[in-house]
Amino acid sequence: MTGIPRRSVIAGGAGLAGAALIGVPTPAAAKAGAKSLALNQGTDLAARLSPDRRTIALDLLGVLWLIPAAGGPAKRLTSDFMDIAQPDWAPGGDEIAFQAYAKGSFDLWTIRPDGSKLTRLTSGPFDHREPRFHPAGRPIAFSSDRSGSYGVYTWDNGKITPVADGYEPAWSPDGTKLAFVVANTRIDVVEMATGARTTAVTVPAGTVLHAPEWTPDGHELIYTQVVDGRSELWRQSTPVITGQDVFPFRVSWRSANEFLYTADGSILRGGTGKGRIGFTAVTTIRRPTYRKRHRDFDSTTPKPVRGLVSPVLSPDGRQVAFCALNDIWIMEIGQKPRREITGPGWKSHPAWSPDGRQLSYSTDRSGKLDIWLRDLRTGADRQLTTLPNAAAVSGSWSHDGAHLAFLDQTGEVYTVEVATGAVEKIYAATFEPGRPTWSADNRTVALAAIVPYSARYREGLSKILLIDRATGAGRYQDPLTDRSIQTRGDDGPVWSPDGTRIAFVVASVLWVAPVAPDGTFTGPPRQVTREVTDAPTWSGDSRTLLYLSNGRLRLVAAAGGEPRTVPVRLSWANTSPRGRTVIRAGRVWDGSSKTLKSDIDIVVDGNRISAVEPHRAGRDGVQVDVRDSVVIPGIIDMHHHREMQGYSYGARQGRLWLSLGITTTRSPGSPAYHMVEERESIQSGARLGPRYLATGEAIDGSRIFYNFMRPTFSDGQLALELERAAALDYDLMKAYVRLSAARQRAVIDWAHRQGIPATSHYHYPALAIGGDGMEHVGATNRLGYSRTVSALGAVYSDVADIFLATGASLTPTLFNSLFLLATDDSLVVDERVKTLYPSWEYANLQASLASARATDQTANLANLARQVAHVLRLIRGGGTVVTGTDSPIVPTAVSTHMNLRGMVEYGATPWEALSSATRVSGEFLDLPLGRLAPGYLADLVVLGGDPLTDIKRAADVQQVMANGVLHTPADLMAPFGGSAPRRSAPVIDRTRSEGFWWHDPHWVETSRHACCSDD
Repeated sequence: MTGIPRRSVIAGGAGLAGAALIGVPTPAAAKAGAKSLALNQGTDLAARLSPDRRTIALDLLGVLWLIPAAGGPAKRLTSDFMDIAQPDWAPGGDEIAFQAYAKGSFDLWTIRPDGSKLTRLTSGPFDHREPRFHPAGRPIAFSSDRSGSYGVYTWDNGKITPVADGYEPAWSPDGTKLAFVVANTRIDVVEMATGARTTAVTVPAGTVLHAPEWTPDGHELIYTQVVDGRSELWRQSTPVITGQDVFPFRVSWRSANEFLYTADGSILRGGTGKGRIGFTAVTTIRRPTYRKRHRDFDSTTPKPVRGLVSPVLSPDGRQVAFCALNDIWIMEIGQKPRREITGPGWKSHPAWSPDGRQLSYSTDRSGKLDIWLRDLRTGADRQLTTLPNAAAVSGSWSHDGAHLAFLDQTGEVYTVEVATGAVEKIYAATFEPGRPTWSADNRTVALAAIVPYSARYREGLSKILLIDRATGAGRYQDPLTDRSIQTRGDDGPVWSPDGTRIAFVVASVLWVAPVAPDGTFTGPPRQVTREVTDAPTWSGDSRTLLYLSNGRLRLVAAAGGEPRTVPVRLSWANTSPRGRTVIRAGRVWDGSSKTLKSDIDIVVDGNRISAVEPHRAGRDGVQVDVRDSVVIPGIIDMHHHREMQGYSYGARQGRLWLSLGITTTRSPGSPAYHMVEERESIQSGARLGPRYLATGEAIDGSRIFYNFMRPTFSDGQLALELERAAALDYDLMKAYVRLSAARQRAVIDWAHRQGIPATSHYHYPALAIGGDGMEHVGATNRLGYSRTVSALGAVYSDVADIFLATGASLTPTLFNSLFLLATDDSLVVDERVKTLYPSWEYANLQASLASARATDQTANLANLARQVAHVLRLIRGGGTVVTGTDSPIVPTAVSTHMNLRGMVEYGATPWEALSSATRVSGEFLDLPLGRLAPGYLADLVVLGGDPLTDIKRAADVQQVMANGVLHTPADLMAPFGGSAPRRSAPVIDRTRSEGFWWHDPHWVETSRHACCSDD
């Protein structure tokens, strides 16, 4: 894929505000190529009966509709971009309240039944959900995270009053009491006049309560509960509706004994009434129409290196150390870079000692990621950390040079004494924290860490965590009010060496704040740059900052001014083997046919297949005789995340994938510069791993969770995010769960102008406005429940119909397939997994297996069966289903095969399962992958048996060819085969005060790759 002109990026950011036509009740896809689609079911749809019992307000697809109470055609009231939920009628029937995400957070809105007078009631950075009209009309009860945890409030003509902690409120019929859910496991009631609070319903742990509603007489509560694979409607302590897939929303009473509820994709009558209330909602969708760009895997023309990772400026300001092409480089500014630390092992996080004489870095040359020191005068290396059963990454030096602070794979914070190697844990784990930085007096360690808005939902802001080394106490400093540090990787905070300022990135530009010695801000932060900014680092005199901007190194004065570029004369080129290889296969599955072909020659010239023909003696080339084997195309995993904190695979991950036959991976979210470095390293031959397609950090809304999401606060910032994507040549774009629908449309339209696909966790309106696909059957979203799969794993026709009509892809990521490990542990005990998993990840895998075996998996497997039924409906209806996993969040490579096995276990043929991981994925990518045919890239797997008969044979890898090069599992495991153990240094844990000892394999890599040039 070639570079994209900057002018197209600027155009991509224009007019975004105009996209938010929130009050226009027309489908977003009403443009050329659009077509109508009639829906008569809904997945997790909510319905509310009007006070006069004549009309139902329906939340379907995040759109507010009205239908006759007896059923019939639905009238649309809101546009796709409102993204509404949980409608409620005013007692006079003249208003409908709902929550909506139109402005990038959940607010309360009202509208008249005729579609007029759309009014926003709340605003600000907080979420306001679940509006409930008082029986007298006002106030409106709702839930919000305004106080730092979820609470119930009332709104009355703009005045907001707190009531109690909890959510999902419900007024009693006389308006004197509010019932609400607390911690998912109980329903409390507050007397509004006195504030007296009682508990009305409690359930055991593991049961989840939702949607309380009073009976018409006000004596009892009716609610939904989910437990043990059942979703039911209960009245006080008695089940009312069982054996159905009841959705987590309130009932509406038609009379004292009859109510409406939603379940099984429909609106249903309960109590004395029975039957389904039918509806037809017509929306508009369009297929994406654009020409896809193709990544270049063949050209040997040198390309400039853009994957510059974790650059650090030397104390004297004259040199830069950085990671690129699987090595650590040092470059005197104005000169060519030189390799300082090389070899095929993983390397990351270079850092200069304060005197500039040493460089620390993390590498797995001893078997796992640890911190090493390079003496820059002598070239000697010394291993500094040997943590027991843990990684050591993200090291940074104290200003006196006596210690380094670092993280382990869990996010715990440590210091290590340089002279002795003694390690001390100073802070407990936070989720995917950033790189530590030190105060000038060495008393405080700062880093980026997430602070959720509440315990109910995981999203929040990345703030500056200040850790007092003497006491271990931590406190948080806001970088800017209601703003998040951009990524919790290399985007700060970074303390100036003189201790007077902290630099960080917010909204993709650089800020500098004055601070006290302990890190407390003493004044407002000042914006230093206006261009895309990442990974800032200080000079030793605290006058200059170096940073990355769209693949370039830039220098700027800390006081501000015009930045200047630091040229990096480093290039790379694709590598492929020379000559011809002839693979004589006993049997072949070409990725398309439904049967195997026998006695076939697969001829590979360089990195491409040139022929797949019946065997003929005398062909020129290196002969590979696999007549006792089955050859299939290489497997493609379409959803994983490389360089994800918390796992620390290092060089093991690429080898693990290949050893299990996975020759291409696609990441819909990775740290941007790490992603580019990985891609350039693999394509140049500097690192061993599957072919790699990816995006950078997913573009998110103002709240984030993972460290590799980009919180986005404005249309102007979105233009910067798209500019970075263009400069770093992303293979796809992903919008994450808190990005508004209007900005998601801007991302989709921009991506298509660049010829790359766009994906997200949502099917609507994303697929209606041209989105290319959806990740997961149902996963994290901003609602707290899914509109694409119920709590029981059921998916209804509204979802399937939209996929089939748009041709969009689905990457199911069948997480529950891992529960099949309870009866099939063949991969857990596999030597490849035991060898190539880091010890902590293998321990987690074993623990998960033990837990699965000790627990009844009936409900989980029933959930899996329902999800597979949805997948098969798409496949057999002509839809596009590709295989992906979400690893390493789930077990890397193992989960790929368990997804395939789960599909077959619950009704897919092995051909259907394998096709989703080969040919279909290749066709979606529009690349010559996933088949064995002339002109296709030479990625293939030699198996010990027939996977079309037994899907487990897909993991029986004897050899794997990646980009024309053959490997055996033994070769791939060899560097981690182990040797004599050695004793480690003790670790002091402030929270546990105990010592650890550990034995690790020791291995040394010495080979180099001629992958790149410094011209």
